[in-house]
Amino acid sequence: MRRVRFESIRDEAAEEDRLTASLAGLAVALLVVVAGLFLIQHLRDKARVEDCLMAGRFNCDAVLGSASR
Repeated sequence: MRRVRFESIRDEAAEEDRLTASLAGLAVALLVVVAGLFLIQHLRDKARVEDCLMAGRFNCDAVLGSASR
């Protein structure tokens, strides 16, 4: 009787550990996605300014300001 009870407690603890690990993995994955989206937006803005400068224009801050609106 005792053995079954301890195994049940052990199984519940293992299930809680798996759930915690799964939630931690999901949090890390979401963090990577958010960081990737931020990086993509930042690089896109830099590319627009660089394209503007390569075209020989001087008011490239206006290009960046109008693109974010």
